[in-house]
Amino acid sequence: MIVVTGATGNVGRALVAELTEAGETVTAVARHIGGDAVPPGVRAVSADLGKPESLAPALAGAKSLFLLVAGENPEGLLHTAAAAGVTKVVLLSSQGVGTRPGAYPQATAFETAVAGSGLPFTVLRSGGLASNALAWAEPVRRHRTAAAPFADVALPFVDPADVAAVAAVALREDGHTGATYTLTGPEPLTPRQRAAALAEALGEPVTFTEQSPEEARTQMLAFMPPAVADGTLAILGTPTPQERTPTGDVARLLGRPATPFAAWAARNAAAFR
Repeated sequence: MIVVTGATGNVGRALVAELTEAGETVTAVARHIGGDAVPPGVRAVSADLGKPESLAPALAGAKSLFLLVAGENPEGLLHTAAAAGVTKVVLLSSQGVGTRPGAYPQATAFETAVAGSGLPFTVLRSGGLASNALAWAEPVRRHRTAAAPFADVALPFVDPADVAAVAAVALREDGHTGATYTLTGPEPLTPRQRAAALAEALGEPVTFTEQSPEEARTQMLAFMPPAVADGTLAILGTPTPQERTPTGDVARLLGRPATPFAAWAARNAAAFR
């Protein structure tokens, strides 16, 4: 049995579907989750990763765990997993752990804890998710406008379904113990280009407006700690060569090219209509 934390998020939801379609027995975990939020046959369990003991009921009988960076006690989470008999952990972390040491302390702490847990593990360092564009959903629906800072700085955003597909490979197959994979999209695109791709998916113009970094930071602080917001803005505005350059890990692990942003936009156009 495979336990997926963050099962209602963009990556977790896709991973639950991927594993279920592959015939795996899955327990889906989120802070607030009901049976109607998961595919038929999937067990839904509510747990708060900030309280490691709350994860124990979900882990009963589990062999593999997909773990998000959430909460402040990764050691407690991993101890709970080991006590339940889990024999494999796949951690979803951030590319910034490798490219900007110190800028992502929570994710760094989780990677350190996983590596020291004694459990077989794989780390997935995700670049920016294509689904971050869903922040534009309401203004696009209402006004056909989108806003972002650093309008002409390009980054290779990754489709969360690709991250989920790689996670499924690491959870289901041998040969990935101790590996760290960096997951990106196939090509760097600017915010202006991503807005244009979204307009093409909708078949209607979308007006793009460049925000100041200060405006963007204020929005980010509504759902990010200050350190993460500052690290994210640094990546968006002054990416390192590694952050600008697509990696080949998605294509290598899945045996197909990484999904372009335009394909993600076409698949999710309904969210912007």
